[in-house]
Amino acid sequence: MTTEPAPGLAGWPPPVLDPAGPFAGPIEVVAWVLFVMAAVVLAVVLVALGVALFGPRKWKRRVGGERLIWIGGLAFPVVVLSGLLIYGLTITARVADEPRPGEMRVRVTGEMWWWRVAYLDDQGREVIQDANEVHIPAGRPVVFELESADVIHSFWVPRLGGKVDMIPGRRNFLRLQADEPGAYGGQCAEYCGGPHALMGLVVVAHDPQAYAAWREKQARPAAVVASPQTALALVDQGRAVFAASGCAACHTIRGTEANGLAGPDLTHVGSRQTLGAGILPNNQGTMAGWIADSQGVKPGNRMPSYPVLTGQDLRAVSAYLDSLK
Repeated sequence: MTTEPAPGLAGWPPPVLDPAGPFAGPIEVVAWVLFVMAAVVLAVVLVALGVALFGPRKWKRRVGGERLIWIGGLAFPVVVLSGLLIYGLTITARVADEPRPGEMRVRVTGEMWWWRVAYLDDQGREVIQDANEVHIPAGRPVVFELESADVIHSFWVPRLGGKVDMIPGRRNFLRLQADEPGAYGGQCAEYCGGPHALMGLVVVAHDPQAYAAWREKQARPAAVVASPQTALALVDQGRAVFAASGCAACHTIRGTEANGLAGPDLTHVGSRQTLGAGILPNNQGTMAGWIADSQGVKPGNRMPSYPVLTGQDLRAVSAYLDSLK
């Protein structure tokens, strides 16, 4: 299984020139072509500069002149850049056209500073809500419908494909595919203010059977699955703390009275790999720390800190959220 560390863990950010799918491979080729061309141009310029400064006079006459300006300053850039443009447009046409019948669709909306994720049916209707984590079947292309709820963001999962801007009022498309099951890190690649650098995500690719089981489970309402180390009484206390603290005004937990839309859907938050849009590993300890001082962990994000909660309250509410598998 090809796996890279989740955001917030050692090894982040993800590797850029290590394609893991058919839509990332051509972009790697373009990148290497650009690197090589840049090195060649730099070498030519340095040689010309050396000749101009230190070479014999007859060499200087050959290096200079109007003919060289026309060739090196106009013809060469036009030919090379036109070729790269045509090649780039062929790649874009393949990965960025609208969904075709039967293709799997996932809508990702960039928000300051997290990702709203919705899985769509064949008619484009939302059937599952999630946040900061996208699950896909390995070996199958997936169409991502990319939008923004506020400012310009950019969706980028380097090992699976190129980056595409998310522009308010516009829907862009991007096809990604993971050849092997694994976890692939992503990042917002367009400065969007505040904690932009802390706006990460994870794309998790499953084998087809495991993906079908995951999707069936995600479609269900919230169900408490407490670990052996967590007492159900503590989970019940956490549910009460969640309700009393007003968390339901911003978050949805399907199957409960929590139906807020401002923040991430928490129906199955305990099953996610990370917290805070990819900056913390997800466990009860980090969950308690995030709730108590989210502004200290990720300054400027829209989740308020809750320093008024006691240690017992934090343990209880983090146990409750961790149990939502």
